[in-house]
Amino acid sequence: MKCPFCGHDNTRVIDSRPAEDNNSIRRRRMCDECNRRFTTYEKVETIPVIIVKKDNRRETYDRSKIEAGVLRACHKRPVSASDITKLVEEVETEVFNREEKEVPSAVIGELVMNKLKDLDMVAYVRFASVYREFKDISTFMDELKKVLE
Repeated sequence: MKCPFCGHDNTRVIDSRPAEDNNSIRRRRMCDECNRRFTTYEKVETIPVIIVKKDNRRETYDRSKIEAGVLRACHKRPVSASDITKLVEEVETEVFNREEKEVPSAVIGELVMNKLKDLDMVAYVRFASVYREFKDISTFMDELKKVLE
């Protein structure tokens, strides 16, 4: 690793530990030339995932779209920001653990709905109503009946 201060090539790791997100490693390094210390983060390089939309369009995976959908579903509900972040991270982990280059958007939608069902039933129904594109009140009631059973 090149020193960001003097540009010397020889640096050494003096401390290594998991970062706060537990998805990367935080390393404290010291330059053998100038003796200055700096921090680096090491993260696993993931395969870029392509999302296949309902109309067969393809786009790159975008975590912020999942976050936005969950935030809309949880609007004015007693769901903490940390619960939302945890839900999005769990969905993201499951998507990347599939180790597929292309993932249908339907898979992600179902993952989000299953997680929301455990988190908040009203948020689940809100998300499902948009995701499943309820056409009328009877389809909405059918989903509510499934939830109540």
